[in-house]
Amino acid sequence: MLSLLLASWLTLVELNCENLFDCRHDTLKQDTEWLPASVRKWTPARYWRKLNYIGQEILSCQESVLPDLVALVEVENDSCLYDLTRRSLLRNAGYEYLMTESPDVRGIDVALLYQPFSFRPICYDCLDIQPLAGMRPTRDILYVQGEIISGDTLHIFVVHAPSRYGGEKATRPNRRLVARRLMDAVSQLPADAKVIVAGDFNDYADSPALQELEASGLRNATRETKGLHGKAKGTYRYEGRWQTIDHVLLSPILCDFVAQTYINDPPFLLEEDKKYGGFKPFRTFNGLRYQRGFSDHLPLVVRFCFP
Repeated sequence: MLSLLLASWLTLVELNCENLFDCRHDTLKQDTEWLPASVRKWTPARYWRKLNYIGQEILSCQESVLPDLVALVEVENDSCLYDLTRRSLLRNAGYEYLMTESPDVRGIDVALLYQPFSFRPICYDCLDIQPLAGMRPTRDILYVQGEIISGDTLHIFVVHAPSRYGGEKATRPNRRLVARRLMDAVSQLPADAKVIVAGDFNDYADSPALQELEASGLRNATRETKGLHGKAKGTYRYEGRWQTIDHVLLSPILCDFVAQTYINDPPFLLEEDKKYGGFKPFRTFNGLRYQRGFSDHLPLVVRFCFP
């Protein structure tokens, strides 16, 4: 018991925000559907509600204590992160952030929120993906190296792999390309490096891209993870089936420090699935219909305990 009290605890959350766009047009990006006069009527009121809902999701992932690290996917730009950490429900939480600025045509990126008292960044980089022939530019991989309270150094990668739009088989090489870029980056780290890879891979644990990552030495720490409240059997639900396309992979040395993994599935993040039965994530949009929800993905949580 004493050893647990003296240990350093660290909580990581991974969350796909489901299109966290601001209401302003970036002339270099295809973001016109996320404007007040667009078909989605993405008004300031809806934007600020979305920010507060993302903050509520993050705060609900752990009782009494804030998550130390939050890997976010589908965030448009620095303005969104500034508003989230400085002007939303999270404004007093003390989060700082790092993010990519990718060539993705819609303008979406990945980011890492961190608590400065429990994680001190040493350096960071954006790993670009050179597209295959016929492939649209995709999101960079965010790499952050930092030190935690225990004195351990973590190497964190945040990933948002290309979607399956156009068919799983046709787009499979795109996701394998991202996996190989990631493997190349990890291979350049020391053999005993403590590596965390978190994000939306748009693939299941048994897909070729994830299998390649595991064959390279990484371990999928969230392969069998289920909902903390017993509702969710994955982070995402499609046509009545729970699926997990969000993953947290670790270097073998870091697996020994995992104390708990779970999907955060409190009732307020779910809605009744009237078509297929059961429950599904309470998302912001259902098609083009605005329904005041949170996200189409549920947060994935990993808790570490360092002696």
